[in-house]
Amino acid sequence: MSQRKSGALLGYVNIIIKNLVYLVYTPLLLHFVGQADYGVYQTANSFVFSLTLLTFGFSQAYVRFYMQYRAKKDEEGILVLNGTYLILYTAVSALALILGLIFASCASVFFSKGFTSHEIQLARILLSIMAVNIAVTLFSTIFDAYIISHEKFVFQQSRQLFTTLATPLISFVLLMLGTGTIGVACAQLAVTITLLLLNMRFAIKKLGMHFHIMGCNKALLVSIAAFSAWIFTNQICDLVNQNVPNVLLGMLSGAEAVAVFAVAVQIRTVFSSLSVTMSSIFTPLINQIVAERNDNRELTTLMTNIGRYQAILFLWVWGGFILVGRFFVTKWAGPEFGSVYWMIIVMTTAIFIPLVQNTGIEIQRAKNMHKARSIAYLCMAVVNLAITVFLAPYINVWAPTLGYVVYSIVGCGLFMNWYYQRRIGLDMFYFWKKVSRCIIAALPPTTVCVIVSFWLPVTSWLSFVVWGVVYSLLYGVMAYYFMLNKKEKESLIAKLPKIGK
Repeated sequence: MSQRKSGALLGYVNIIIKNLVYLVYTPLLLHFVGQADYGVYQTANSFVFSLTLLTFGFSQAYVRFYMQYRAKKDEEGILVLNGTYLILYTAVSALALILGLIFASCASVFFSKGFTSHEIQLARILLSIMAVNIAVTLFSTIFDAYIISHEKFVFQQSRQLFTTLATPLISFVLLMLGTGTIGVACAQLAVTITLLLLNMRFAIKKLGMHFHIMGCNKALLVSIAAFSAWIFTNQICDLVNQNVPNVLLGMLSGAEAVAVFAVAVQIRTVFSSLSVTMSSIFTPLINQIVAERNDNRELTTLMTNIGRYQAILFLWVWGGFILVGRFFVTKWAGPEFGSVYWMIIVMTTAIFIPLVQNTGIEIQRAKNMHKARSIAYLCMAVVNLAITVFLAPYINVWAPTLGYVVYSIVGCGLFMNWYYQRRIGLDMFYFWKKVSRCIIAALPPTTVCVIVSFWLPVTSWLSFVVWGVVYSLLYGVMAYYFMLNKKEKESLIAKLPKIGK
């Protein structure tokens, strides 16, 4: 419990620091390399990131199988599991490197329509560096999964904090030396290699991770493959939603369109991280509950409690962005990125439902009932892709935005709530009864502040801060009186004197 609380706290500290850093880093990068080169960098990054599909969902399966062996107190089974994963990820990393280098050699084939000759050459170099980076990242996965299974969230979040600070600092030095986006890619690679070494040391030296690699356990591998196949399908959907639009825009609309959409996705990712950070902390616990007693009432209560906190945090940031986001985007990224404001509002409103319910994803996987979700998401990902391809030449960056909204509302929202209720056995009426209080309470402060801002608009950083403080105070009052339950209010009041001391 201490690790969960500290890990969650460090997770949100990491999010705050990460976004404060990138408030400076992204416009700085745009200043040094220009919008076109930045678009090339984002396209190459999205292209190479597709190689993470080579994990086939195996990484998410590790925690489930580890918890099953631990519940049975099968130490030999854990050693075999570790050995199987070590062999598996060594092969996956090597394959990723080979494919990444092939991508780099074919850059002119992929981007001849949307990129200039200079941009194609730059993409080739970036793809090569990023291929090495993704191979190292994949090899580090087995050690990262072992650390998460032991619920060492403090180390995990501290390591991510190191990444948050080290990558932009090294990048800045290299940018000052005139290396451009190539220097940024090299900085990422250096940090990734460092993280691999830290993960290996902590898992092996501190946690006593050992491997049994005398032959691969075929029965175990088949079980992992059967479980992971549908996670792999879902990863394809994530790839379509997160990365394929950048590649398609690069091919159909040019590097500038990629840069605009990349900024929108980056801000959208902030909203997602607010939710994922909290739910990921409870992954080992959910697998433990399912492995030991599989109590749906306990799982519903856990999902609802986490969902309420996710909703409170999400709605606060969402309302604040509606209020001051237009000024922030134009000052942060530039006037040419003004459309990002509306894109973010549309996309984040659509993903509210899945973001407050993503604890259910881990419940599905723990129960090995994630097949239907993957099929539904795959169908909606095809719809998203079709919308992007057919509409990009006409409405530019709004094509992937519209596709993402349809995907989120129909697949992640409507279908998943039905599936949780009818098939998984969770009480979604209870869930939404509790979460809806947060929604109702969040609307008044947002509405009032937005209406008043028409007469007192955000036109300077001073007014930006003032409006942020006023909105946060009003939201905090509503959250205390209408979102928190009696026990949570008492706990909050009990902690106030300690904070003062």
